[in-house]
Amino acid sequence: MTTPADQGQPAPPSLRARLLRQVLLPLSLIGLAGTLASALVANHFTQRAFDRSLLDDAYAIAANVRQGQGGLEFPLSSREVKAVLFDQVETVYFAVLQADGAQLAGNASLGVAQPRGEQAYRFSDIQHRGRALRAVRLQLAEPAPFEVITAHTVHGRSVMLRSALLYSAASQLLLLTVLALWLGRSIRRELKPLAQFQQALDGRDARDLTPLAVAASTRDLQRLGAAVNDLLARVAQGVQAQHEFAGNVAHELRTPLAGIRALASYGLAQQDPAVWREQLAGIVHSEARASHLVDQLLALALADEARGSLRLQPVELEPLVRAAVLRFLPRADAAGVDLGAQGLERPCGVLGQALLIEGVLNNLIDNALRYGRPADGAAPQVTVALVQEGQGPAASVLLSVLDNGPGIAAPERQWLLQRWARGREGERLGQGAGLGLGIVMRYAELLGACLELRPAPEGPGLWACLVFPAGAQ
Repeated sequence: MTTPADQGQPAPPSLRARLLRQVLLPLSLIGLAGTLASALVANHFTQRAFDRSLLDDAYAIAANVRQGQGGLEFPLSSREVKAVLFDQVETVYFAVLQADGAQLAGNASLGVAQPRGEQAYRFSDIQHRGRALRAVRLQLAEPAPFEVITAHTVHGRSVMLRSALLYSAASQLLLLTVLALWLGRSIRRELKPLAQFQQALDGRDARDLTPLAVAASTRDLQRLGAAVNDLLARVAQGVQAQHEFAGNVAHELRTPLAGIRALASYGLAQQDPAVWREQLAGIVHSEARASHLVDQLLALALADEARGSLRLQPVELEPLVRAAVLRFLPRADAAGVDLGAQGLERPCGVLGQALLIEGVLNNLIDNALRYGRPADGAAPQVTVALVQEGQGPAASVLLSVLDNGPGIAAPERQWLLQRWARGREGERLGQGAGLGLGIVMRYAELLGACLELRPAPEGPGLWACLVFPAGAQ
């Protein structure tokens, strides 16, 4: 079996790899989005916690502001301030401002925005001496109006955010790795019956068309196995039909060809022109029989090939019946047979195929002309009739060929529908190969109709009916 790699084309990925990609890629994107969302949420609450600590430091500084004789005082020493604002990670800055903006204590140049409206404090991100700071400005009215500014570096906040991102990403990556391993193992286990099915197909001999055993672990694999087995059955049916056709041709043509060869050999051995003419007439007769047999064998082969792929469509029957009668009329006149038609006065349509219906008419009329001669010497008659039974959607259509010949006994009727079955009249006359009714039977199956062999309604004879079911119009 030729693969794309053998033709110089890149091999497509395996189904397992595609499934893993289709599953893990969305999960990776979802995990990344979840990591970012988790980091943002963690950062939000971390910022709130740090901001709350910064505001607590401002209130702690404000709690040490006193009203003295000369105005507000901040009595804490630098060591005491460090104790109040102690932080192991961040560098802390503060400033105490009087109502007029004069600095009472702390660091200068902490430019923090004023609170808005009625707010008592406001947080800001500022730059101080080239360092990024997070600051809060607190306004108080007791013991006299003043403001406290506290600020610290953001190193702890950054470390906290990076840690949240790192731990979240690591946990997501670990989960994806475990999920990929689990999915890979599960997919390999689920695809094992498919791989076994492929190996069975690869190892199957081209002549072996028996159904494959499928270990169906899923409904999809079960359907695939059923589809492959159905295909093998159809291929086997086609191969069998070809074998049958070849065998039938080889078997049935042997006799007429041998007869033609014998007639020709005998004629060549004679010197009398009358004998030559007699032998040539026999050759013509044998050739006509062989041609008729080949036509019937081809018709059977085409019917076998069309099984399962034929599409039915609306067909008007009266033009087909009229054309068939006119086609056989010269032969009927030469044989002294009264060939006619009935029921062509009004349109009559069915679902079918015009070629198959023509084949049915040709074989039934041919059989009637061959074998439908009365034994009592009466004038032979063959009638092709169209009859519509019932009304509306429940109506059925009968396409029939009626003769007044010897007919067929009831026990033989079903047997004569088989291939190569010849009735007593055919054996007596030495005509036919027993394929005509077999062809009609196969055509009837393809058309969804039913072939019935009935006795003639009045007197002797055979009434061959092709019954199209109700709703076939």
